[in-house]
Amino acid sequence: MLSFFFPCSHLHHMEAGNDTRISEFLLLGFSEDPELQSLIFGLFLSMYLITVYGNLLIILAISSESHLHTPMYFFLTNLSFADICFTSTTIPKMLVNIQTERKVITFAGCITQMYFFLLFAGWDDFLLTVMAYDRFVAICHPLHYTVIMNPQLCGLLVLVSWVISVLNSSLQSLMLLRLSFCTEVEIPHFFCELNQVVGHACSDTFLNDMVMNFATVVLGGGPLVGILYSYSKIISSIRRISSTQGKYKAFSTCTSHLSIVSLFYCTSLGVYLSSAATQSSHGSAVGSVMYTVVTPMLNPFIYSLRNRDIKRALKRITGIPVM
Repeated sequence: MLSFFFPCSHLHHMEAGNDTRISEFLLLGFSEDPELQSLIFGLFLSMYLITVYGNLLIILAISSESHLHTPMYFFLTNLSFADICFTSTTIPKMLVNIQTERKVITFAGCITQMYFFLLFAGWDDFLLTVMAYDRFVAICHPLHYTVIMNPQLCGLLVLVSWVISVLNSSLQSLMLLRLSFCTEVEIPHFFCELNQVVGHACSDTFLNDMVMNFATVVLGGGPLVGILYSYSKIISSIRRISSTQGKYKAFSTCTSHLSIVSLFYCTSLGVYLSSAATQSSHGSAVGSVMYTVVTPMLNPFIYSLRNRDIKRALKRITGIPVM
């Protein structure tokens, strides 16, 4: 993989008994061409600011309108907050590295970044599943919607999603502490990606690989199965609606969420399959931009452009009509 063009930095080491453990990693990024650094910096700074500003507007719009205080918008508020945090775990550090011409991240900083990245990525994933369940109840059980999706259940679903994400990220981070890194570690990525870091360890990683694979299947596949099941029931219910207008109205409430789910899972799966097939770290880093930066950036646009209530709320806040 090509690396950022910066003056070479030597990794510092710390002694631990007879082992030599490194205390810093190098994040190589996207390109070593010095002429591209300003372009990369400007591009990612713009995307980051759009992501933060767009999702903050969604949160403010929903908070300021009492008629938007419903389960669907409650989950959307949490999703917007998770997206801001998710993007903030990686992009600011990358921008600082480019600006200061230093690719170094400390071992503690790397673990911290991984912890919060896994935390908010997992929370994002679970929130998408919860939102699918919300749409399932709204369309398949409309008469009981307000009873089923009561404030207590909504809060509990968000809390459980958060707790599971915290447990997973804590486990993965603690598992990393048991590994030794005996050589200079250059991570061909723009952030400390778990699989890349574990792959550079000089100690046995069998247990780490087992935990990672188990978490991927359970915490990645589980929510996906839940989403697919919810939408299979939703489609089945919509097909039983007699009028075309009724079908369109029912399905239109799901299009924004379905778009975000498709974008999130397709890009994540695409990165996983392409990296597994080609073993290209550069391709993995570039592909990761799609679900770590582009998807959170597009979420506010997807929801605001297809939702009249959000449009009206945004117009009241900004004074600018939303197309």
